[in-house]
Amino acid sequence: MKTKGRKQFGEFIINNVLTLIEEGKSYREISEIYQLGDKRVVEQLMNRYRRKQRLLEIGITPCQKGRPRKNHLPTEQDRDMEIKRLKMENELLRSFLQSTGRR
Repeated sequence: MKTKGRKQFGEFIINNVLTLIEEGKSYREISEIYQLGDKRVVEQLMNRYRRKQRLLEIGITPCQKGRPRKNHLPTEQDRDMEIKRLKMENELLRSFLQSTGRR
């Protein structure tokens, strides 16, 4: 299964679990509804969700785990930094060529 679909599925489950908890369902009842096998699965899911929420409240954005994608698209800031670096490099090369008398 692709990661994009998994992420959407996880958010869907979390949203549904949160609404069921607000309705007063127990972890065991929720695990039976989704056929997860054990209430500990729901407990761990909620612990991860609460940990993520605490980090977001503090201002820390959780990092993605695992290896980065090969086809990573650069952000606007990455592109600006690359352009700035290339302009500086061009200026350095031009000044070097002028000092050697080639141009």
